[in-house]
Amino acid sequence: MADENERSFDEEFDSGGVGAASPAPSPDPTDYANIPYRGIITFSVMLATIMQSLDTTIANVALPHMQGTLSATREEMGWVLTSYIVSAAITIPLTGWMANQFGRRKVFLISIVLFTCASALCGLAVTLPQIVLFRFMQGIGGAALVPLSQAVLFDINPPEHYGRAMSIWGMGVTVGPILGPALGGWLTQHYTWRYVFYINLPIGVLAFFGLMLTMPESRHDQKRKFDFFGFTALSLAIAAFQFLLDRGQLKDWFSSPEIITEAAVAGLGLYLFIIHMFSSSDPFIRPELFKDRNFVASNVFIFLIGVVLFATLALLPPMLQDQLQYPVVLTGLVTAPRGIGTLISMFLVGRLIGRIDVRLIMAFGLSVTAYSLWQMTQFSILMGPWPVVWSGITQGVGVGFVYVPLSTVAFTTLPGYLRNEGTSFFNLLRNVGSSIGISVVMFLLTRNTDRVHAALVQHITPYTNPNDPAVLGAHVDLSSTGGLVALNHLITNQATMIGYLDDFRLMMVMTLATIPFLFLIRRTDVALSEHPAVLE
Repeated sequence: MADENERSFDEEFDSGGVGAASPAPSPDPTDYANIPYRGIITFSVMLATIMQSLDTTIANVALPHMQGTLSATREEMGWVLTSYIVSAAITIPLTGWMANQFGRRKVFLISIVLFTCASALCGLAVTLPQIVLFRFMQGIGGAALVPLSQAVLFDINPPEHYGRAMSIWGMGVTVGPILGPALGGWLTQHYTWRYVFYINLPIGVLAFFGLMLTMPESRHDQKRKFDFFGFTALSLAIAAFQFLLDRGQLKDWFSSPEIITEAAVAGLGLYLFIIHMFSSSDPFIRPELFKDRNFVASNVFIFLIGVVLFATLALLPPMLQDQLQYPVVLTGLVTAPRGIGTLISMFLVGRLIGRIDVRLIMAFGLSVTAYSLWQMTQFSILMGPWPVVWSGITQGVGVGFVYVPLSTVAFTTLPGYLRNEGTSFFNLLRNVGSSIGISVVMFLLTRNTDRVHAALVQHITPYTNPNDPAVLGAHVDLSSTGGLVALNHLITNQATMIGYLDDFRLMMVMTLATIPFLFLIRRTDVALSEHPAVLE
């Protein structure tokens, strides 16, 4: 009976789509109880997820050390990060099609092998072109790991356990980037920067053999013709947009012909992709995905969460190292407790989903996140490490209470045969949101620092009283060149700190402003009552 309902629902869904193929029926619900090695599969996919998410931040702290070894400039070292980001962004949308075409298990295993081998090659690199190429390969291999791990956990758990499954998945996705700077700093300081990449080898080997021996093939495979035009248009749009975000600050944004060209290519690629998606008989990304109201609303929210979570992670390390003069290892230690808050919240929220309306859970999480950002607006150069620790724990709790229910509600009412594409698109928007968030806050940091610096230095004139308490408190001699240089350094430090606080305040306002949009998400039980076949 369940199979008949599933087929009838899929046929109804396909009838409104554009050229979608008939999916294979989902398994009987009794299959969930008989899935072998569920624990080993979960452990293995989470190893792969943590390995990939850890790599998004672990290499950042090693860049100065890599720069010396590879004899590269600071601008050239930026390509080490850009190559990874661009290749991963292009490959993520391709993940859904590859999983449907060749099987999720094969794609997952090949991705682990490629990511692990590329990590080893990055550690062995001796020139800048080599490590840029190997990082590009690493991005291709890592792109599929997070969306496919999410799809696998949905497939091996019944709908009533989706909340707990997404709690486990969310831990890997959010804790990895948080622990990355601490682990990367420790490895770089006590060994060499090469171990930042070598650490992936044992994790990758363990994940590969764990999945090779236990993971079944996906149950919603359906082969479709590859939409080369749609993929090319989307890839051009994503690649050009990523280059725009990564190089905009360096090139002074739209005053540069390069940035204008990249913006034009990104806009044209996106336009062609959207037109083609709704006019093609078999598009690269099927419009059926966007019929599910909860999926669409969840993608908007995951975009915003990407902005807040990763922008904060991008701001804190340079603030602590440059303004508070923290060493790399200490910076990692005071930011790592953010992961403790995330673990606590995800442990709790997995048990609350199904008992409390997910919109209320997410509203609570957004409120806690906004409160943590308000705490961060109270930072000062004279503070100790504890304000950073406590605000980090608070924000970890808030993000956990948003991330897990959001990941659950996005796919609860989405048909299983769309799950590969859905998880790919969901994680693509998370990455795009994080890229935009990081670029915007860094741009605003520079502009606000310059503005505040100009406002402060206008009070320093040749007629400034050297006995003024502010001057005496700075311990500088205004009659000497060295004293003026020291005073300028102090003013710049204060102006930069104010710039950071302005960024935190902006993210707090953005977080609060998203709460009313929770009403765009429908209650899961109501949505399921309209599509009972999704429950299988």
